[in-house]
Amino acid sequence: MIIVMSPSATKENLEKVIKKVESAGLRTHISEGEEVTIVGVIGDKKKIANLEMNMMEGVEKTVRITEKYKLVSRNFHPEDTIVDVDGVKVGGKQIVVMAGPCSVESIEQLREAAKAVKAGGAQFLRGGAFKPRTSPYDFQGLAEDGLKMLRQVADEEGLKVVTEIVDKDDLELVGKYADLYQVGARNMQNFQLLKALGKANKPVMLKRGLSATISEWLNAAEYIMAGGNEQVILCERGIRTYETFTRNTLDLSAVAAVKELSHLPIIVDPSHGTGRWQMVKPMARAAVAAGCDGLIIEVHPHPEVALSDGDQSLTPKNFNLLMSELGRIAEVMERTV
Repeated sequence: MIIVMSPSATKENLEKVIKKVESAGLRTHISEGEEVTIVGVIGDKKKIANLEMNMMEGVEKTVRITEKYKLVSRNFHPEDTIVDVDGVKVGGKQIVVMAGPCSVESIEQLREAAKAVKAGGAQFLRGGAFKPRTSPYDFQGLAEDGLKMLRQVADEEGLKVVTEIVDKDDLELVGKYADLYQVGARNMQNFQLLKALGKANKPVMLKRGLSATISEWLNAAEYIMAGGNEQVILCERGIRTYETFTRNTLDLSAVAAVKELSHLPIIVDPSHGTGRWQMVKPMARAAVAAGCDGLIIEVHPHPEVALSDGDQSLTPKNFNLLMSELGRIAEVMERTV
């Protein structure tokens, strides 16, 4: 349920509403907009069903919410959320770009990639130190050594770090080096990890699962927010369909759907979404036109020798070309890159 306060409601009216809700054993989530204040009611469905608020002074109306996710819902929070990642704002006018190699392979490789993406205009250095791979024989990452390299090189270039966390026991370790936790597609419904991230004092980027519906994805985000961490960014990275030409099917309609259903910012991953470097540029352009708040793109100085995902990685030259194209599209959308 959401309780919409009247524009003329006083602070005392609001306090009485909150007190009544909490006295029923329920929690409140307050969203104060420019024109209206909304009180989100969270808790046991039976208690909410028995809660009568319409006759209280200052209450304009109550609305029953049918979705299982509440805190993620735009009904609870009508205005767009901007997530501040150590000074970089995701969800505002600027379209944020995260770029770098799929995996951290060496300090030399990472440094070359970081210089290229910084020169191109990226704000984040991406790179995997822990790599959950389909085959147990594939490169699994450099673990903490890779995290140290990410932090060192990002600091050299003035970039923020986004990297994947795969185990709740690594929360403190990854948090030492990362500015933004990334939850990969395979862990979207790792609920113990999501609960742990809900207690973390650091933003989280949640990728959509391989075969997840938008509702399942938003409910996964609800796990993080229900734990108290409201700094959540969604990431569309393609879903598994019957198509075999591409690695996944990039669902750009998800951008429009999320903008309607949720207040959280959404970025798009055209690298995993297609699996083909030739398709990354056109899909990135389309994502910006669709209204995304950012992009995460794989860039490798020498894709032909990459230890993972070389086929979907842009060279520095192609990344620079893409960034110049994105700037022109962003201008049409009254945004910047």
